[in-house]
Amino acid sequence: MIAEKTIDQAIQALFKDIEFQAQPEGLYDPLRYMIAIGGKRIRPKLCLTTYGIYADQLTPEILEPAAGLEVFHTFTLIHDDIMDRSPLRRGHETVWTKWSEDTAILSGDVMCIDAYKRMAKAPAAVLPEVLQLFSKTASEVCDGQQMDMDFEKRSTVGMNEYMQMIGLKTGVLIACAAQLGALIAGADVRSQECLYEYGYYLGLAFQVADDYLDAYGDQKVFGKPIGGDILNGKKSWLTVKALELGAGGLEEALAAPAVSPEEKAAKIARVMAIYDRVGIADAARKAIGDLSTRAIFKGTDAGMGADGHQALSCFAHSLVGRTV
Repeated sequence: MIAEKTIDQAIQALFKDIEFQAQPEGLYDPLRYMIAIGGKRIRPKLCLTTYGIYADQLTPEILEPAAGLEVFHTFTLIHDDIMDRSPLRRGHETVWTKWSEDTAILSGDVMCIDAYKRMAKAPAAVLPEVLQLFSKTASEVCDGQQMDMDFEKRSTVGMNEYMQMIGLKTGVLIACAAQLGALIAGADVRSQECLYEYGYYLGLAFQVADDYLDAYGDQKVFGKPIGGDILNGKKSWLTVKALELGAGGLEEALAAPAVSPEEKAAKIARVMAIYDRVGIADAARKAIGDLSTRAIFKGTDAGMGADGHQALSCFAHSLVGRTV
């Protein structure tokens, strides 16, 4: 088994030294910029963690696909920021605001292609399975993003629909990361399936936590303005749950104009007061805890020893522990 410290060092080196094509600069500078501003590297770290449960050495055959997961995720962020009109990402200007929408679209496209190039460096013996898993995941992420945009046009969204959407938009890529490491390490199919389920439910917990932090987090820690989902009228977990609990006036509050700084502050305050009235913060923290517990339970069915189970538990806590 590979130690967490070794994995962390490998992740740091991997993204410190990552290379993209030099020219044209206008196309590839945004890629370098997005990788340089950092991130939690959740997906590559999970990939290397599950790989390290079944293997004892990190090689380019796992490091490049792991990097591909982060590159693909970053591509989705570039495009998400355009669709959400987000000015900040991780405390820095988003690509579309720093360069232009056209540049962000094209740079995102080439970043997706780069992710496939890295994924194709997986061992030849498992390459078909790797590409099949990754391609299925990439398609599902797009499905989830479309559902998310469709929900913005609807007055109400059911919780089952919402959970399906975040399962596609967020859950499947984290699930892919968990299975990919085990697949490349040579784990049996049953173990791979269990780790996929672990990643999927952990992804759900992570997205609910992200929704929670958008309203209740610290902007300095969260890396983007608090209340963005409220201002954009997004159907977050908080919104869906609050309506499910019968929060009167929420739809009107979310529809209120928010152009000036004063209007934005008033809208956020009004929605937050409704959330507080129905106890949405406590409900969200419970849901995050329940989903992460379910993820860990799914992981215990994989063929691994106590050290492997501990690694999965620690990873889950590091991901959502700040909210529960």
